[in-house]
Amino acid sequence: MPPAIIRKVRKAVFPAAGLGTRFLPATKAQPKEMLPLVDKPIIQYGVEEALDSGIDNIIIVTGRGKNSIEDHFDVSFELERMLEDKGKTDLLAVVREVSDMIHVSYVRQKEALGLGHAVLTAEHLVGDEPFAVLLADDVIDAAMPVMRQMLDVYEATGASVVAVEKIPGEAISSYGVVALAPEQPKHEPHRFQGPVYRINNLVEKPRLENAPSDLAVVGRYILTPRVFHHLKKISRGAGGEIQLTDAMRALAQEEPFYAYQFQGRRHDTGDKLGFLQATVELALKREDLGAAFRQYLNALHL
Repeated sequence: MPPAIIRKVRKAVFPAAGLGTRFLPATKAQPKEMLPLVDKPIIQYGVEEALDSGIDNIIIVTGRGKNSIEDHFDVSFELERMLEDKGKTDLLAVVREVSDMIHVSYVRQKEALGLGHAVLTAEHLVGDEPFAVLLADDVIDAAMPVMRQMLDVYEATGASVVAVEKIPGEAISSYGVVALAPEQPKHEPHRFQGPVYRINNLVEKPRLENAPSDLAVVGRYILTPRVFHHLKKISRGAGGEIQLTDAMRALAQEEPFYAYQFQGRRHDTGDKLGFLQATVELALKREDLGAAFRQYLNALHL
């Protein structure tokens, strides 16, 4: 038999309907995803990662009070005209790059019923094809975009892939954790940027003593459309939420499912300390800011 044709991943889903309560009062009137890291909103880093990975069809799942996300990725005629009239061509290029970079669609999650529900809300836009999911909170600085690293794994296997990171100690209880299959795939050395594991099971937020491994799922997924079938069937968990982890667990029981230990530096910008750390580290890497900012930090004698 000829090998099965592996369908291209063309669409990326960005769940962005959360309330961002950890950043109140800043998020009372603006979405958490629009908080700036240096001079770009958090969500733009994820969108640029998808674009740099070859995915430019973006689906953003929004909720009440998220209109500024749509405005950000839309054309701003008044702003562009003002910049053009004043001869600020460099800023004009930056503004146009945002609106020109992607094909974007929006769908509203009318109830806060969890990550699995947010993904399910996008089903009619995704259709019957594999797709990516990126959680904007996880901003990952990498030489090769993490989604591109994962697409290499998907294109070699045709199977669902989640990004994982080693999480030490008690912090593991804040994540979904993968249990590895007894027999692991053997790949040629250096075929992928990082290690690839076959998943046997997933456990949501286990206690440290019950964690099946130290490999925690972070906010990057490539999923086959079969996951929608399971999202519709699974029972609701705590708070009446539909958990994506539960659907992925069911998916792993009927088709190959892989964990990929990505290469890069992840910042959890949904956490205040993580947000501050990301701001500092990303600013230090900027050619236009890094040297002056480093000099300032050194002058503080911390």
